[in-house]
Amino acid sequence: MRFKVLLMMLGLALAGGFASAEPLSLDSCRAMAIANNKQMRIKTAALCGAGYQKKEAFAAYLPSIDFAGGYMYNQKNLSVFDSDQLLPTKSFDPKTGSYQFNIVTDPATGAPVKGPDGQYIPETVALIPKEAMTFDVHNVFFGAVTLTQPIFMGGKIVAMNKITGYAEQLAREMRDGEAENVIYAVDAAYWQVVSLRAKQQLAASYVALLDTLQHNVKAMLDQGVATRSDLLSVDVKLNQAQVDMVKVDNGLVLSRMALAQLCGLPVHTPLTVADEGLDSTSTAMPSLLSDFNINDVYARRHDVRALELGTKIYEQQKRVVMSAMMPNVALIGSYSFSNPNMFNGFSKKFAGAFQVGAMVTIPIWHWGGNYNKYRAAKTQQVISELTLAEAKEKIDLQVNQAAFKAQEAVKTYEMTRTNLAKADENLRQATLGFREGVMTTDNVMEAQTAWLKANSEKIDAEIDVHLCDTYLSKVLGLLDY
Repeated sequence: MRFKVLLMMLGLALAGGFASAEPLSLDSCRAMAIANNKQMRIKTAALCGAGYQKKEAFAAYLPSIDFAGGYMYNQKNLSVFDSDQLLPTKSFDPKTGSYQFNIVTDPATGAPVKGPDGQYIPETVALIPKEAMTFDVHNVFFGAVTLTQPIFMGGKIVAMNKITGYAEQLAREMRDGEAENVIYAVDAAYWQVVSLRAKQQLAASYVALLDTLQHNVKAMLDQGVATRSDLLSVDVKLNQAQVDMVKVDNGLVLSRMALAQLCGLPVHTPLTVADEGLDSTSTAMPSLLSDFNINDVYARRHDVRALELGTKIYEQQKRVVMSAMMPNVALIGSYSFSNPNMFNGFSKKFAGAFQVGAMVTIPIWHWGGNYNKYRAAKTQQVISELTLAEAKEKIDLQVNQAAFKAQEAVKTYEMTRTNLAKADENLRQATLGFREGVMTTDNVMEAQTAWLKANSEKIDAEIDVHLCDTYLSKVLGLLDY
């Protein structure tokens, strides 16, 4: 991890203060590209976001404390009675040993007297004015502080914590996989610059050969031992070689721009790379790995690990859905208050009280909705597992193809070296024969063309070996970044 941080710091330093003409090594280009690539920054930000979501999921284990408050204006006061109330009274009767209603009795008979409505007429009443039971509720203030502690949520909280943990690992794998893609793109651009630089030098050498041949043919034409047709043939070849050299020059400029863009530098930065201009015999060729264990490859590949994490996430999502079919238990405590309050009569001041309780939710019947949702989540898990199995099959083929191509690139490079040695000797013999007068101009140009082709093929084969090495390291999960 420290190596990665130092590499990124090196890349930022190079990108910020690039003013010298020092050649850039492949590692320096990789470091700058990783430090400045926008997709890498996006993946890094996604990793940070996944870390925050993991902390958020862990917070569900802990009690939550909330406050809610409000104010309400009421147009009218609250009155318990619609008018003054007259309540009958009772007196203690020693004869019966109980309280009896005080009602009006007939003096003659002593019988209770009823009113027009058929009800007994009380002798005495207690007056309760309407105003006494009217409460001022024009302005009401209220609030509550609530504490909720989950006890059992059907396993949802545990599953969500696992999901966010897997999601953080998935974001890390996606970032590392993007780093490999960036490195492979940088390597391709880097070796493209090296290739075109070598071909630029080759084109200049080929033009120099044709220029020398043109000079010799002109001298022979003046001596009468060559024809005008010979000179025209050489001129055509020379003009074509000069056109090809212009194309190579333009291609080299564009490839430098592409490399600078990948490194996060301005496209017109006059950069040079460390491997351009080196003699191929002094350039160390990579040692390609030919023996590997496919299970170790699966363990190292970021895309395989990402798919495995995706499968685990779907498994936990299935458990989250299952929790909807299980009881949920939570402990609840709160302190609520209001103004006015009724805790000790009607009082226009703030007062409150604590409440503690438990809440249980048990799903009973939802017409199969939750169960079908569970089966849908289980199907997603099966799809993820099949996708992982298919990806492994494709990776197996990809690795074997990359290894075969790498071996083919090495064999091709060895053959181009042999062909170049023969082309060098052929050109030497043709040039010597031309000087001795036993070879024609066409023979020399054919030898020069063969020499140009052999050199060009050797350059392509050498670059192909480097690219195959990078690609093979990438598919094997061994690419160092």
